[in-house]
Amino acid sequence: MANKEKIKLEKKIRRKGRVRVKISGTAKKPRLNVFRSLKHIFVQLIDDQKSVTVVSVKDSEISAKGGSASGGKESKVKKTDIAFKVGELVAVKAKEKGITEIVFDKSSNKYHGRIKAVAEGARKGGLIF
Repeated sequence: MANKEKIKLEKKIRRKGRVRVKISGTAKKPRLNVFRSLKHIFVQLIDDQKSVTVVSVKDSEISAKGGSASGGKESKVKKTDIAFKVGELVAVKAKEKGITEIVFDKSSNKYHGRIKAVAEGARKGGLIF
């Protein structure tokens, strides 16, 4: 069983390497990196020349702003909708820093579902890919 997990991790690292060889962020055009776990999503704008994170957003920032304080039943929000809002929020923060153009880094993930939602949210927010 451990061997299957090791192979799966190695494949993920290879996919990520193929993506990262082709793209790199600069001060004018930073890299929008998306990390997706089973429960959460994290987005960063990275300047690879200086190795600095310019802007970072996580999904807990969205739920903290839009969540209700009632202890009762809450309506379930889809993770894809939260990812879209994360994309919009990163666009707002990037515009505050004077960034309008980015390079999208999907890492080892498919351009599908929550990853696609982040990209669409960032585009709607005004970022140019």
